[in-house]
Amino acid sequence: MTARIRKYNWQLAPGHIREIRERVFIEEQRVPPELEWDDTDEIADHFLAVLPDNTPVGVARLFSSLDETAHIGRMAILPDYRGKGIGRALLRHLLAEAAGQYDEVRLSAQEHAIPFYQRSGFHVCSDVYDDAGIPHYDMRCLAPELAIAALEERDHPLLLGEDRQSWLFDNETRMLALMDSLAGQAGQRIWLYDRFLDHDLYDRFRFRELISALARRHRLSDVRLLIHDDKPLVKRRHQLVELMRRLPSRIELKLVNDDYPVEDQPFMLIDREGVLYRHDFYKPDGFCNFSDSGRVRLLSEAFQRMWDAGRSSLELRQLPL
Repeated sequence: MTARIRKYNWQLAPGHIREIRERVFIEEQRVPPELEWDDTDEIADHFLAVLPDNTPVGVARLFSSLDETAHIGRMAILPDYRGKGIGRALLRHLLAEAAGQYDEVRLSAQEHAIPFYQRSGFHVCSDVYDDAGIPHYDMRCLAPELAIAALEERDHPLLLGEDRQSWLFDNETRMLALMDSLAGQAGQRIWLYDRFLDHDLYDRFRFRELISALARRHRLSDVRLLIHDDKPLVKRRHQLVELMRRLPSRIELKLVNDDYPVEDQPFMLIDREGVLYRHDFYKPDGFCNFSDSGRVRLLSEAFQRMWDAGRSSLELRQLPL
């Protein structure tokens, strides 16, 4: 079913937007009116999905927070028009609106709607919580431009364990978007092997926060950084090094032992499924797979051999906090 999407601010929004939200959230889902209507409506852009005959069938809103993250909310399709592709079209439109301006898009999903959002590039990033008596999970898409471009070709773009097609990259922007999308879904393990912890790649606030979230999640978190050269880390403060020294039992760093065989290409491994692989230590050129257990197993064995033969960095130990 084809639908057109119209955009409004709250002051000029037609009454259909309020009516659909009342029908779905207040009447159908029993959300208290005082929770449904909030101050965010005043600052958000509101979207109305209409059929070719101008019948209003769905709504959503989009706003940004102080950390420059886009937020999708209050998304609802009238009961008679669900399962006809209108929700997917509306979500795609919202992603396209956000993609050119924001590197991250978040939403709060009702538990039953998680598979719907996963098919458009979102992954769960919180434990379950209650909102108006309904179980919810936070979800996010850390590469909205990549997700929107892949919706026609992939069932679950950027989803760890589900997206089975390789992503190729030949520039730093695309590589970092894939790297963060992988790291953000790690449930237990991130193993990183590189020549050194390049500041442009790894000394970034968002990457640090993704590593920190995993390291603090539970006692079995396993973050290992294996590099050839620690001199750049000694000369200039690095966010991952500071994080490692605050969480020494969760994040470890070693230097490779050049007396033993080492890999010629850098890579990052996420749990048992995800891999980002570069063809050269000094170029942003390679591929990323979100579901490639065979390759991850082989690279894990190579990483473990290098790790077992590696040594700790005495100079980093001596740096003051």
